[in-house]
Amino acid sequence: MTAAPYRPLVIVPTYNERENLAPFLTAVLAALPIADVLIADDASPDGTGLLAEELIRREARLHIVHRRRKEGLGRAYVCGFRWALARDYSHILQMDADFSHDPKDLPRLLAAAAQADLVIGSRYKGGVRVLNWPLRRLFLSYGAGIYVRLLTRLPVMDPTGGFKCFRRETLAAIPLERIAAQGYGFQIETTYAAWRRGFTIREIPIVFADRTAGTSKMSLAIAQEAIVLVLKLALKTLTRADRRA
Repeated sequence: MTAAPYRPLVIVPTYNERENLAPFLTAVLAALPIADVLIADDASPDGTGLLAEELIRREARLHIVHRRRKEGLGRAYVCGFRWALARDYSHILQMDADFSHDPKDLPRLLAAAAQADLVIGSRYKGGVRVLNWPLRRLFLSYGAGIYVRLLTRLPVMDPTGGFKCFRRETLAAIPLERIAAQGYGFQIETTYAAWRRGFTIREIPIVFADRTAGTSKMSLAIAQEAIVLVLKLALKTLTRADRRA
């Protein structure tokens, strides 16, 4: 792959990720030397945003948007997507800052985007590849995928996966102002929006490892939001709503 046709941006939402931030960004920049990285920080009280500012002064490929308060994963990504689309990035990648997504997989996602409009790093494509999760959490995650596929017909094994690469044209076609989910349902909503518009989606296998530093952002409210969201998307599918909706 040559750098010329590509100008990728990796978006990383953060909230209290100070422990992970410096080694994570070092790994991302090394794994994908042609990429810039945007940190979308939700006013982390642990000083993640301040540390990011220090790192940015040393590395021109790093950027940050400081958000006023914690509003959830979905709002942080929408902010990052708008920032990316206002600039001339060719591909927009998204990933977690806690090393659950391996930065070494970034070139694979970008390469796969040569033949797909949206690429998902999948924990469940061709088998289960999740490390260090309790069985209850694994069953909930895998079961959520079955729930999404049955109700919406979305042909994706890992619809809640958050390791993705969008072509610019794909992301630009999604009406970001209508994305409602604030939590992890955001992953389902954006993938569904791309599929409804006829974009090609490809899943590539990844190994997902649970975080070793920091704390998970999952909550009962986030799970409930996703359940309701899927029911709404299922209604769109069953009523054959406008594919551009």
